[in-house]
Amino acid sequence: MRPKKVILCVDDNEQDLSVRKFMLSTNNYRVLPASNGIEAIELFSQEQVDLVLADFSMPKMNGVQLIDKLKQLAAHVPMILMADNQQLSSEPHRADAVLNKKNCTPQELLERIKIMSARKRGPRKGTHRVLAPASAPDQALAAAS
Repeated sequence: MRPKKVILCVDDNEQDLSVRKFMLSTNNYRVLPASNGIEAIELFSQEQVDLVLADFSMPKMNGVQLIDKLKQLAAHVPMILMADNQQLSSEPHRADAVLNKKNCTPQELLERIKIMSARKRGPRKGTHRVLAPASAPDQALAAAS
């Protein structure tokens, strides 16, 4: 059985956070909920996260600032920003995708998450890749025939 993908879901609105958590967990994702940017950074540094889903409007640290900090920690992790169109018109961001929070259906969000979290992973940190000798593939082919 495949391990569940881990999604860090960040929103200061408890109702929106709980709806997203329910939707993601019922679709076989493990959800780490965070209600602000500081909590999200702590979770991100403690857990192996496959994707970040962050709301734009949060006090102290908005979604753009949060994603900028998280990209400094791990640029390879895909990050989705949920925002209104007028919120992003003037602010540059490092999010991999931006979804309009008012017009995005749950199906669209799930499809985007599925696509973005399906990236291939290399070896985990601290693991060593064992390379087979050059003659090993030839021996395997000879044995198969």
